[in-house]
Amino acid sequence: MRTTSDQDAVRLYHLDPDSGATTTLLYGTLAEALAAAEAEPEDVQDGLFLQTSNDVVAYLDFVGG
Repeated sequence: MRTTSDQDAVRLYHLDPDSGATTTLLYGTLAEALAAAEAEPEDVQDGLFLQTSNDVVAYLDFVGG
């Protein structure tokens, strides 16, 4: 992910592995998205993604989980 500032705008969403449907959990700063993702159960975290204006990364890849 090219974003480096915790104040950059991101979308936090969950990708359902069975249906492929996405659910947006938050539009906010990277810091807010990371806090929200951390509060989710582990089974949900596995399907979370962070999207910026130029990139998408799996939450667990971003935090090294």
